[in-house]
This record gives sequence, C-alpha cells and structure tokens, in this order.
Amino acid sequence: MTTTNVARPQSKAIRAAFRTFAAIERVGNLLPHPFWLFCILAGLLIALSAFLQYSGVSAVNPTSGDTVTVRSLLSAEGMQVMIGQAVTNFANFPPLATILTTMLGIAIAERSGLIDAVLRNTVTKVPTKYVTFALSMAAMIGHVAGDAAYVTLIPLGALVFRAVGKSPVLGAIVAFVSISAGYDASPVLTTTDVLLSSITTAAATTIDPSVTVTPLANYFFGLASSVLIAVTITIVVEKVLSKRPDLAEDVANNPSTTSLTELQITPAQRKGMRVAGIVSIVFLAAIVIAMIPSNSVLRGEGGSILASPVIAGMAFIIGLFFGIVGWVYGRVAGTFASSADAIAAMVEGIKTMAPILVLFFAISQFLAYFKWTGIGEVLAITGAGTLDNTNAPGWLILLGIAILISFMNLVITSGSAMWSLAAPIFVPMLMLLDIPPETTQAMYRIADSVTNSVTPMSPYFVMALGYIQVYRKSAGIGTLASFTIPLAMVVWVVWIAFFLIWYALGIPFGI
Repeated sequence: MTTTNVARPQSKAIRAAFRTFAAIERVGNLLPHPFWLFCILAGLLIALSAFLQYSGVSAVNPTSGDTVTVRSLLSAEGMQVMIGQAVTNFANFPPLATILTTMLGIAIAERSGLIDAVLRNTVTKVPTKYVTFALSMAAMIGHVAGDAAYVTLIPLGALVFRAVGKSPVLGAIVAFVSISAGYDASPVLTTTDVLLSSITTAAATTIDPSVTVTPLANYFFGLASSVLIAVTITIVVEKVLSKRPDLAEDVANNPSTTSLTELQITPAQRKGMRVAGIVSIVFLAAIVIAMIPSNSVLRGEGGSILASPVIAGMAFIIGLFFGIVGWVYGRVAGTFASSADAIAAMVEGIKTMAPILVLFFAISQFLAYFKWTGIGEVLAITGAGTLDNTNAPGWLILLGIAILISFMNLVITSGSAMWSLAAPIFVPMLMLLDIPPETTQAMYRIADSVTNSVTPMSPYFVMALGYIQVYRKSAGIGTLASFTIPLAMVVWVVWIAFFLIWYALGIPFGI
C-alpha cells in the first residue's frame, strides 16, 4: 500500500517560496556548466579590461600609496598572460596541489571503510531519543568525506529512523539537510578548509603579500558551529517537523524489517576503529610533543608555531593523518589485504577529483586574468572607500555580503567556484576596512552552506528526493522543499546570529 497524501504547503508564504524556487530552477537551468560559465566570464573580462584601460580607470591603494591602473588583456603583455602562461596559471592555482595532496589520504580512509564505520557507529550507538542529534552530528563528521557523505548518510538516515519506528522520509531529510546546510561546519578538518583557505590567501595577498590564511583559520568557529547546527536541526525536527501528520503514513507504509542493532558495525570493524583511534592519538600526540621545544625543527623562525612547517604544510598533515589511520583500519578490519590496496584507493580518490580538476582549469585562467588586470584591486579599493564613507559597522557589511552570497548560491552551487568569484573582491575590500580575511571567509562559509538544502540546482537535492521516493512514491520537489525550507531558514538565522555574537566578542575564528 502506498500513500496518496502528499505534503502540501499550508500558507501563502510557503506557496510563494515554492514559486520562487521554481523560478530559480528555470533560471539556473539556463546557465551553462560552471566550466563554460568561467570561459564566458573570461571573455567578458577581456573586453572589460580593454574598455577600462582605454577609460583610464585607476585607484590609489591606501595601504601602499601605489596607484593601481587597469591593464588590458588585449595588449602584448595580456596575450602573454593568456597564452604564454596558460600552463603556469593552472599549475599555480592555489587549491590545486593542496586539495590533491589532502585527497590522497582521505581516499584511503574512505575506501578502507573507516569513515562509513565511524558514521554508522555514531548513529547506531545512541538511545532512540537522541537519534536525530546523533544523525545530524554524524553528518558534521561526515563532511570530511566531501560529497561522498551524501551517498553514505542519506540512505543510512532513512534506515536508522525506520528501525526506531520513525519516518524514514524524515530520517533521509535530517541527513540531507545536516550535510548540505551545514556543509562548511565540521569538528574535524576537511578538504573544504584546505580549498577555501588557499583561495582566501591568494585574494588577501593583493593587499598584503605577507598574509597566509591557514586551513585552521576557521577551525574554532567550525567546531562550535557543527554542534550548534546539529542542536538546531534536532530542535526543529523534534518540536515541529516530526508532528506532521503525513509522517505517520510513512511509518505505517514502511514497517521496519531491521533493528538498530543489525545496523551496527561488525566486531572486525569495531576492532579496526579502536586500533585506528589509538594510532590517531599517537600521531597527533607525536606532533604536539615534537613542537614543544622552542628550537624544534617543526617550529618556524624564532620558535613561531603559526609560521611553522606544520601549519604551512597542513594539507600534507591532513592527508598523512587520514592515510595512516585509514590504512591501519583497513588492515585490522580486513578491508585492505596489501599495500597495493592503498595505492588503488588513492587512484580511485584522484579519479573522483577529475570533474573538479576540469573546473579548476577554467577557474585558474579566469583568476589569473582577473588578478593581472588589476580590476579586482580597483573594485576592492573603490568599494572599501564607498563603504567607509557610509560609516556602516563591520557586522552590517558582513551581513549584507552573507545575504548576497546566499542568494547567489541558489544558482551557483559549487562552493569553490562561488568563492573564486567572490574572494578576489570581498576579501581585499574588507581587509581595507580592517576586517581580517578569515572573518570574511567564515561569513562566506555560512552563506555558502545553508541554501544548499533548498536549491533544486544542487545535484544532491535531486539525489535526496530519489531516496525519499523509495519510501514515499508520491513525493516531489514540493514535498522535499516543505521540509528543507523551514529547516534552512532557522539554521540560517541561528548561524548568522551566532557568527555576529562571535564577531562582536572578538573570539578568534581559528589559528
């Protein structure tokens, strides 16, 4: 028996939201693939740079006192940048090497089954009344696996909720929203930390060449945010969404065939996790102990920790950490038979990066052109001067940027593509207003995350709908949106408010 009761919007506001998102979907479908989008933007940039140079557009950098003049890409020097340095532009793209280095280790942890075991153990080893929070928190941990978390956790969420007598549809939605709306929040370092910090550093150096934004730059805020988002989602689900009458039919039409115990990890997996946990503690302790002496080779000049090889090589440290613990888990749990399995895992991990590498080529060329023309610096100086004249407080400027990015993210769902467009303008501009780049990046991460769960332009929105239709055949985009919109709205407000309080108190966002 299947239900014919479709969750429908109950207010004019929700109906209006559905119409808005339908319009966004139509507009978004008209946009080309991000690769071609950046090619088109590069073409427009070429024409714009020629026009602005002809018009004599320039600005004075208040930090250095130098005059920045827009340069044309149609000049001889511009042709050298576009043609002669095309390979160099790609090779020097900041996130390229760092993301690949990190992915080598994470791929071992993922292919060994370690990440899946951690997520499954997190969700199934808690009392039933805490299962929503456990699932949401597992998603925060799962961000280390990147987009693979969607594939693992959405069906697991449905199964877990079904096993404890709850709606499997709601379980899938909790997992989906937790992964997508909180995508840039995690209690552990992820590839996103490496990727965004690289782009932020490149943008910040246009104002101050000495600035380095590390992958740890938002760690404190991300750690606290992961718990906050999990708690927020849990409260909204338990106090509001779980009361929906249509969920009772999901339970009736999908009786549980498994218990929570049957979904738990095996003894071999548990042993693998235990040994991998010990190894991870030893690994981290060894680094900390080695850095204690002021003259340690792992410290920077003058005994500096922030300028140390460990911080500078954080991408390598992350990759090495996950590679070692993933290998240990695989050997103990029996998923890896030999060293060749680790090599195969790294190869498969790099294969999954192929679409990103193709996109990176187009992005790297566009950013190289943009930086060379000086347009970004002129925009940043002019924009900073305009905002400074308005006497707007920093928090209001950051809030305005967050609103703008949130709407842009409804159409351009790639976080790296969006930040590649926004960082060269917003990071230098706010630096001139004494707002550090890591603060701007932290605000961006909120705006880039939350609307992921409501935009039909996200491929994972469609994926989530597919999983939901397994348990509710009549479910459609409206069904999914009727759950995700209220969750996203509350998470956005709570997370932004949390950021503003954090910012007002002057708490460091990270290291």
